[in-house]
Amino acid sequence: MVAHPPCTYLSVSGMHWATRGLRDPKVTEDALEFARALMNAPIHRIAIENPVSVISSRVRKPDQIIQPWQFGEDASKKPCLWLKNLPPLKPTGIVRGRMVTMPNGKTVERWANQCDSGQNKLAPSADRWKQRSKTYNGIAQAMAQTWGNETRLETSGLLF
Repeated sequence: MVAHPPCTYLSVSGMHWATRGLRDPKVTEDALEFARALMNAPIHRIAIENPVSVISSRVRKPDQIIQPWQFGEDASKKPCLWLKNLPPLKPTGIVRGRMVTMPNGKTVERWANQCDSGQNKLAPSADRWKQRSKTYNGIAQAMAQTWGNETRLETSGLLF
C-alpha cells in the first residue's frame, strides 16, 4: 500500500490554526488516528507519504525525507516517507536550483516552484491545497521502479 493521507490537519505549516484556537484540535487527533491505522494495517509492505507533519512528533519519525529535485523535478518540497518492509528511495537525477543572494549576503538555492524568499509561488485559490499536495512524477516513478520490483519479486516467490 502506498498511502497519501490528507495533510490538511497534519502538516506543521497548518498547525497554527489549532494553536491559535481557529480550528478544533480534534480534527488533528482524528487525522493522526487515521495515519496510525494506515501504518498498522495488516499489509506486508506499506509506504505513507506526507509533508513534514505532526506524525513525526506524535507517532514516529519518518524513515526518509526526500525532495522532488532529487528525482529530476525542478521543485522543492519535503515529502516524508514512513516505510514498512520497503527500501528507501534512491535519487534518480539531481536538478540544481538557481542561486539567489539574500539581503544578508547569504547565497541560497531556489527551485521553479519557489519565489526568491523560498515561499511557494502558488497564489491563494480554492484548489491551492490540491496543487500543493500533488506527487511529482519523478517521485512516483521512483516509487514504482523501486517498490514495484519488490512486489514483483515477492509474488514470483523469490522474496518472502
